[in-house]
Amino acid sequence: MAAVSSASDTGDPRGRHPPERRLLILGGPQSGKTCTANTILGDEVFDVGTETTHSNVGQTEIYGRRVTVVDTPPWTIPSDPEDDTEADNNDNAGAESDSPPRAPPSLDSEGPCMGAILCPPGPHAILLVVSVTQPFTETQRRAAEEQLGALGGGTWRYSMVLFTGVDKLPKGVFIEEHIANTGEALQWLVERCGSRYHPFDNTRKETEDNTQVPELMEKVEEMITDNQGWYFEVNELILLEEEQARRALEEERMRMEEHARQREQMIGGPPRELRLLLLGWKGVGKSSVGNAILGRRFFESGQETELCLRRQALVSGRRVTIVDTPGWDWFSVRRTPKRIRQESQRGAALLRPGPHTLLLVLPVVSSLTARKRRTLLAHIETLFGDSACLHTMILFSCGDWLGRTPIEEHILRGGRELQRLLEYCGNYYHVLDSKTPGKDRSVSVLLDKIEEMIRENGDKAFLPIQTEWLSEESSYSSDNTEPEDDCRGCQLQ
Repeated sequence: MAAVSSASDTGDPRGRHPPERRLLILGGPQSGKTCTANTILGDEVFDVGTETTHSNVGQTEIYGRRVTVVDTPPWTIPSDPEDDTEADNNDNAGAESDSPPRAPPSLDSEGPCMGAILCPPGPHAILLVVSVTQPFTETQRRAAEEQLGALGGGTWRYSMVLFTGVDKLPKGVFIEEHIANTGEALQWLVERCGSRYHPFDNTRKETEDNTQVPELMEKVEEMITDNQGWYFEVNELILLEEEQARRALEEERMRMEEHARQREQMIGGPPRELRLLLLGWKGVGKSSVGNAILGRRFFESGQETELCLRRQALVSGRRVTIVDTPGWDWFSVRRTPKRIRQESQRGAALLRPGPHTLLLVLPVVSSLTARKRRTLLAHIETLFGDSACLHTMILFSCGDWLGRTPIEEHILRGGRELQRLLEYCGNYYHVLDSKTPGKDRSVSVLLDKIEEMIRENGDKAFLPIQTEWLSEESSYSSDNTEPEDDCRGCQLQ
């Protein structure tokens, strides 16, 4: 909402204080926002060498008028799936992109409300900084709209587009031509700001003929006149929400730091190893899941697994050892051949001194009946004992079938039997897209969950190997290394 101007806006009648103007500067990554703030202030007030994570205030005097400038953190550019795919392809090809990198938003970054708070009682002008050297797409337009929307209603009447890098425009090309040629997204932004814009060249800030700052302030004065002397004031409810969001971010940051500290204490120094056993009935995609976790096609998918196979790779800073096992029968334990049951046990024996986690693979496309659930639990308890539930996690395969449906919603739709299975596993579960080995970003999240399970199990960090699992181990199992050599130096025992 807006508030009427006070004496500080028009100047004290007695002339003891110069009239003040307050400018709030917003912009995206690498837009030249901080350099622009320094140019207006006429000095290197703000550090341009690092990314701005907190709003900063600077003041100067221009023609007898006190000017307050607030520099803010860059707004977040929303990521498009198509852009991510293209970026992955460029990375694989070794190509370089001209567009600025999209870093994930930091937990320490602030929204625009904090910047508005730092120029009380509110900014006279909101300067949206846009670099002419970067493409202004629909994605950037949405980011600008969301940024102003976070301040509340009525912001556009106080907004102006400030174009930086105009010295990079081709010779003879003026800013008006650039706006016309760039596209509808930029034209929409300029029109939304009431066709208020100003070109800025931050390389001219020390030249004698630099009139761009006075000209900018003249346009600010025209806007203030059009707004009848009013300034923008953030709604108190939005300020409260901003403070709550900041507290939530701070709590999340502290939680992540504590989690990292506990993990360091639990794991110790590198190399860190996680030992995983893939289990499930036939055709659930265990081999594909193993390939997705390890990031390479170690296991033959698309054909029935006859013998246990152990493979190892370095994944997200951990040494991960996985054993793929033959599939069980879904109807009953008795219908699973004895050789297959023994092979499952020998698979666990390949992970000396024992597997940290039994990954029970379950496709999201299959329904879980009461019989299937009882058969799965009967296999686990018969082969690995009653304590196996402490080390079992449900791993949903074929996660790409979910589309945009959250896995929690899928679990609710799955019915009571699926929920009972999850309760047996201590509600440890994860969903994985096994179609693209090495590309699924959720693999590192899966490993985090496994380490969390290990920490929760305390002194029972893994499922110890039983003597009966070791019988005739070499006659059925397929591996390239000896078990003793493959598990040396384990830090999670």
